[in-house]
Amino acid sequence: MTLKIRIDDSAPPYEQVRTQISEQAHAGVLPVGYRLPTVRGLAETLGLAANTVAKAYRALESDGVIETRGRNGTFVAAAGSAAERELAAAAQAYVARARRLGVGEDAVVAAVRDALRAAQG
Repeated sequence: MTLKIRIDDSAPPYEQVRTQISEQAHAGVLPVGYRLPTVRGLAETLGLAANTVAKAYRALESDGVIETRGRNGTFVAAAGSAAERELAAAAQAYVARARRLGVGEDAVVAAVRDALRAAQG
């Protein structure tokens, strides 16, 4: 079990780092408690600026995918619990807004499907 990240020209590098770590964590490739490389270490390995990796780590921490334990390092967090809570809250807010607009369930679900397709680009 090792972190594998490939950077190409498809998206901003920090987004590629964020996405690939997140996918590997959620798939179990990187288990809960896995210690990630330091910001500088990963930046050197990938040939990126340290600020680029730091931005990805901040986004991942905000998403609840990783947690920083001070000088002890950065680790994969418990199975997305923070992300799942945030997703549930966003879904509840979306549904409440849709109800206020008088939109029916089929239209609400269709809008989510459209947004998912659009995000796949």
